[in-house]
Amino acid sequence: MEGPLHTTDPKRGRRLGVFVVAGIALLQLATEYLGTRDASRLLSKATALLVGLPLLIVWAFAIFRWASPKRVGVLAPLFVGAVTAGLFFAGLLWAARAATFSLTPLRPHHEPFGEGDVLRVGFGMGLTYFALWALAFVLPMVAEDARVRALEADKLRTQVELALLRSHLEPHFLLNTLNAIAGLVAEDPREARRLIGALGDLLRDSVATNGEMQTLDEQIEWLRRYAHILEVRHAGDLAFHWEVGGDTRQALLPRLLLQPLVENAVKHGALMRAGGGQITVRIELGEGPKLICTIEDNGPGVPARATRPGAFGLVSVRRRLALRYSDAATLRIESSPAGTRSVVELPLEQGSLS
Repeated sequence: MEGPLHTTDPKRGRRLGVFVVAGIALLQLATEYLGTRDASRLLSKATALLVGLPLLIVWAFAIFRWASPKRVGVLAPLFVGAVTAGLFFAGLLWAARAATFSLTPLRPHHEPFGEGDVLRVGFGMGLTYFALWALAFVLPMVAEDARVRALEADKLRTQVELALLRSHLEPHFLLNTLNAIAGLVAEDPREARRLIGALGDLLRDSVATNGEMQTLDEQIEWLRRYAHILEVRHAGDLAFHWEVGGDTRQALLPRLLLQPLVENAVKHGALMRAGGGQITVRIELGEGPKLICTIEDNGPGVPARATRPGAFGLVSVRRRLALRYSDAATLRIESSPAGTRSVVELPLEQGSLS
């Protein structure tokens, strides 16, 4: 990005701006002449505009190009440009009027304005056409610049939150898993080796820099390894069930989006159920089309209140959905004494199932 003058198509924008400013100038001249029938005034103003408008446009672009890398903002160049344009057109109209009366036989139909009136009208012309230039060129550029900056800020926030999610996952999960592996080394070496392999694959995939999005198939494979480690760590107290529709596997969704929901279902749901807890991960297509991801546990349920302080997982999921999909994606929590269900609905991106 190159600052305030950045646009997606600068040449097209400039042509359109020049056409708008020139068209309004011609319309103003024609309207004034039809109202006064004063050929001398028409010729004076037409001469001033013919000479002044190209110079004003070139000079205005030059001052904004100069101001852009210096980070002086927009208001200062606009103020300087408006005052300079007014003074320039005041002198130009005065000179054009004098030249018109001396070089042509035209005379005004009405009593001629005094020199002060000519300077005042010229100053007003300069301000008016500089304002038109600003509306035609600067406003779209500033709006585009603000849009690009907002997109960059959203992307940066997404990257930061993904990094926080990874840092939240790794320390305690890694420690507990290593403790489980240590306990299995003598008791069940084969299972210990499997667990080490699953943990290595899990950590490798979690720190991969392959972009913000991944296919559902990739995310489910990651979750299966994550779930296998949890099942081994909580042997006999935790079981996972998977219901993933075959037509959803190539759908795209934010990386690690479902992991916090699975972690919550384990910690605050299934492991709280005496006699063993169960987690069901269900993925299906809905109308829209939408991807519907349901994480369900058979725990005792959670209180129907606002998200508790420090509940990073739910806050992270909601924030990432808002950044990526705005209001088009939702997360809702449904809880009862029979268990808790977290449901994510997000729109399918074009081509994600092809």
